[in-house]
Amino acid sequence: MPGTMLKDENWTRLRPILLELSIYDKGNLRQTVEGILYRMRVGCPWRDLPEYFGKPNTIYKAYQRWFRSNKLIALFALLIKDSDCEWVFIDGTHIKAHQHSSGAHDNPITFLLSDGTTHDVKVASDLIDKMDLSDTVIVCADKGHDSEALRAHIKQAGCANNIPRKQNTKSTNEHMDWDLYKARHLVENAFAKLKNYRAVATRFDKLKQSYENTVALACAYLWLKL
Repeated sequence: MPGTMLKDENWTRLRPILLELSIYDKGNLRQTVEGILYRMRVGCPWRDLPEYFGKPNTIYKAYQRWFRSNKLIALFALLIKDSDCEWVFIDGTHIKAHQHSSGAHDNPITFLLSDGTTHDVKVASDLIDKMDLSDTVIVCADKGHDSEALRAHIKQAGCANNIPRKQNTKSTNEHMDWDLYKARHLVENAFAKLKNYRAVATRFDKLKQSYENTVALACAYLWLKL
């Protein structure tokens, strides 16, 4: 029997959410979900899924239906709806952190895919727009996000920024909460957790929508374990 990822208490929490998303509760639903999670974890081709999970083509077709209707993204959104967003940390996945280097971590509340040549600060405003910051006091990021346009965007969202200014600027860092800034490693550790799943760490999906749903599933699984 291959390793599975859903404990009974995880499934008890997950099943009603899947029903809420109009995913039909067939007798093999749990095995189908386990098969999709297994593929996410090991990054194998769908045809190489162990027989324990059922017919690979059946599991792939279920995944295909779900990602085309963005149900895995919707699943992630439902799991984070009661999250504590008083402090929000943003960063980019280009930060190199070995997948087993993570310790304490917070969980992701949203993500944005971009090409590998675009600097983080250029898409940070779009990332901010994807978040509900109504309960957020501070948005924290590293000095790579030192941008007056981004600071203005964060202020417009009703939040203070905790972004240090670069050394070559004439402005000061009097606004910085350095104790809070020290906790910024939590977002990097969350990236490291996600990189435990090979289908996330290495993109095997040909379609952006498919990969986006795979990332959403990995984020949702982190929340499901809470």
